[in-house]
Amino acid sequence: MHIHLLSQKGYRLRVFWALLLSALIVGVSATLARATLTLSAALVEKPDIAIYLLMEEEGIGRTELLREREDERDYLAETKDGMKFVRLKRGPNQWYVEFEENLHEGPTEGTGTLMR
Repeated sequence: MHIHLLSQKGYRLRVFWALLLSALIVGVSATLARATLTLSAALVEKPDIAIYLLMEEEGIGRTELLREREDERDYLAETKDGMKFVRLKRGPNQWYVEFEENLHEGPTEGTGTLMR
């Protein structure tokens, strides 16, 4: 580039755009990095959020923690297909779904047989 051919106004304009684009690139990179860290932390440190992320396609509406151990958590989850029992297990880097089972509702009052 022939810098001596630029006017003072042209030089200032190019420096302004260079600084603006540099700041934009740094800002976007920082935002993506923070989002990645947040997602990673959710999968590792917060299993209550991890169940929603790991089973996103199930359309989980509500969850209830049934049992909690150091590296395992059992949930009763309300999904679009009905209630499910879900067991999350903590792996070396993140939580994962170890077991899931569809639950069936029992007979309603008056429809089942009496046991004596």
